[in-house]
Amino acid sequence: MEFKDKKVLVLGLSKSGISAAKHLAKIGAKVYLTESRTQNFDDIQKIANLKQYGIQVEMGGHSSDFVEGAFIAVTSPGIPPHSEIMQILNDKNIPVISEIELAYLTCKTPFIAITGTNGKTTTTALTDFIFKTKYKTEPCGNFGKPPCDLTEENLDYFICECSSFQLEYSPTFKPKVSVWTNFTPDHIDWHNGLDNYFKAKAKIFKGNQAPEYSVLNAKDAKLKEFGQTLTGKIFWFGEDYSENCCFTRGDSIYFRQDGKEEKIIELKDCPMIGEHNYQNIECSIVSAKLSGIENNSIKRAIMEFRVPEHRLEKVTKIDNTVYYNDSKATNPEASLVAIRSFKPEQNVVLIAGGRDKNTDLTEFCEAVNKHIKTVILIGEATQRFEENLLKNGFRNIIKESTMQRAIDKASELKPDVVLLSPACASFDMFKGYEERGKVFKEYVISKL
Repeated sequence: MEFKDKKVLVLGLSKSGISAAKHLAKIGAKVYLTESRTQNFDDIQKIANLKQYGIQVEMGGHSSDFVEGAFIAVTSPGIPPHSEIMQILNDKNIPVISEIELAYLTCKTPFIAITGTNGKTTTTALTDFIFKTKYKTEPCGNFGKPPCDLTEENLDYFICECSSFQLEYSPTFKPKVSVWTNFTPDHIDWHNGLDNYFKAKAKIFKGNQAPEYSVLNAKDAKLKEFGQTLTGKIFWFGEDYSENCCFTRGDSIYFRQDGKEEKIIELKDCPMIGEHNYQNIECSIVSAKLSGIENNSIKRAIMEFRVPEHRLEKVTKIDNTVYYNDSKATNPEASLVAIRSFKPEQNVVLIAGGRDKNTDLTEFCEAVNKHIKTVILIGEATQRFEENLLKNGFRNIIKESTMQRAIDKASELKPDVVLLSPACASFDMFKGYEERGKVFKEYVISKL
């Protein structure tokens, strides 16, 4: 697709919006960036920088002067399909694409695309870390830089975390390898239904967007079923499932291609704990093996890797208690995998709660009953979580008003583990899960 001398509308003064706008300006497009919110102090330098590229910027709404005559629009992930600006663009038959799609259309660097409800950030980071043993790569997309920031870097691969928001508007995006970590309900309001959420992620595995290789989770029933509908080359992870798979058997992880099996690494050499992290390692191994990386390089990289912040991150050990920060667990499904990482015989205190997403808590309560000794609840979701836990027979519940008080109470109990895995969004008490995790870590470390 040719953008030179075309009027292109960019939606949102976001990280990806700014990246798309600058990239478009560099390739000769006439760029108009429009942002619905009013300007604040932090925007002044951003806008001044964009104007140096000849980019027109408006704040506080989407004017007809900006919209009219646009050849195409590039959207930001936070703008839902049912928003007013999307309706306007639809009425005017102006196509809308994501910033990832823009990078794909204008750069020949192949993509390793990683999507899923949970685990995709850790998998993206680990995959990139392994790939760097042989190739020039960068993590990008929903984690790392926007890919449009990297189009001039002469990379061998983009290792791209792809959210459903981004894939919704990526109609021709065709990765070399597409990885799907798992599928559970999330972002249902944004996509106007669970089916639409699934379809947004599914598009990079089939039809004209089908990759050279699809990598799917064999432990996920929905993805196992979906895999039967695909016609391309499929590699599975999580189970010893086919002649092309990566799986854990006994105390080691194995890779099998066309029936030939290789041992890659022993679990004791993996720095990350829990079955979900072994699955993250497995799908990273598949992408690496399919891209020609040697077993020794893969093993060494896994051993040296450190988990991204806020994802079952070991903070410190005080006396005999280990503290873990899993603030990224913003839904019950994400918390499940952290909770199940600990043995039932361990004394684990769970700090949970925040802004409720009102998803089903049955599995969450079952896992708590099996793996957790005490739950400390904070935030807006306290009442519903308490009611569900009590209904499922779990009674060792403490309610606290702040993160700091929750940590104090957890420490007094002298457990083996204190786990922050909220199962909720953070916006009732914090700006985001990053701030929530930072507050947890800083207060824990202050106790040393």
